Amino acid sequence: MLKWNSDVWGKLTGPYSSADNVPVLLQQLMQEYSQEVFDELFQEFLYHQNTIYTATYAAMPFLAQLACSTSDAEVRKELFINCGIIEASRDGRDEAPFPASWAELAEDVGSSVCAELYREYVEAIGKLRLLTKEVFAFTAQHSIDEIEKRYILVADAAYRGSYRPANMLMTFSNGDEYVAVCPACEEDVYIWPNEDHAEILQAYEDDPVFHTGQESQPIVPAASFADEEVRALAEGAAAIGERTLAGHLHYLAGETVCPSCRERISVWPSLLSTFTM
Repeated sequence: MLKWNSDVWGKLTGPYSSADNVPVLLQQLMQEYSQEVFDELFQEFLYHQNTIYTATYAAMPFLAQLACSTSDAEVRKELFINCGIIEASRDGRDEAPFPASWAELAEDVGSSVCAELYREYVEAIGKLRLLTKEVFAFTAQHSIDEIEKRYILVADAAYRGSYRPANMLMTFSNGDEYVAVCPACEEDVYIWPNEDHAEILQAYEDDPVFHTGQESQPIVPAASFADEEVRALAEGAAAIGERTLAGHLHYLAGETVCPSCRERISVWPSLLSTFTM
């Protein structure tokens, strides 16, 4: 990990400026966790609009160390979720020794420094993944709202390298609507709960919020989950008591008729098709 006084911090960037203040905030967190300090660090220096930065990579080993060492399960959960959001936003196609987008930074601080930053980030993600069972157990035992549970599943998927499902869950974080793309006609397919039975999902040609009264297409739910990722999400949702997603997954793994072109489509790949790896 970078030393607190390393001049490399000043050459790293966040969404708005350099990372000069990142080590100060990290030190404060390591000494005594404060949600206010973490929010400032996360929002001002590490993450903005699904984008992460070189400062994010350098900070991650410290956050992982804090998550692994804290005795406060609530703090561990918060770090697990937010670091998972970061990992979900990382380009999954990045390869060692470091992302190609770091070429300018490598010229400034050296390739070896960049390689070390990237290696330590990847190691930190591995450490966070080992906390999954512990976070799941804590979540199952405490009153946590459905949206936060969904973000725990986002983090779990991201740590497993399942970036498309993670980003899909982040995009549709409320769990009450989804938008797929028909592979035949490339038109959007709006997937919404039935008005009277929220556990049943249906397909629409247009956004039901703005186009009321339109005919829906039924989705034939899957009796079992053939896709490994759907199975993993179902197991995770069951483990933490995320009942909405657990019920909807049978429909998201099912089949329907495209409301625009009338071709039969599989919902899950059509839903993930707009998300990158």
